Amino acid sequence: MRLPLIKHIVDFIEQNDSDYIEETISVLEHLTESSNIKDEEIDAIGELLSNLYGAVEVQKEIDGGVERKEALNDFMKRVQGSID
Repeated sequence: MRLPLIKHIVDFIEQNDSDYIEETISVLEHLTESSNIKDEEIDAIGELLSNLYGAVEVQKEIDGGVERKEALNDFMKRVQGSID
């Protein structure tokens, strides 16, 4: 996951709607089920999906009243904590 990408996606959600991201996630997940997709393509899609899911989680916190910067920092702390 890359914080700059998550921030950029959160910007998009704030300007538009999270439904666009949810639909994008559905399409990308569907693509991974194709037998014609290569492993490196699945890896790239997986990276995109993780950033999209991260942005959706951050936006949910923002919608719940958490300040944007705090929501981003909290999310990254959870991600790093799960890696350790």
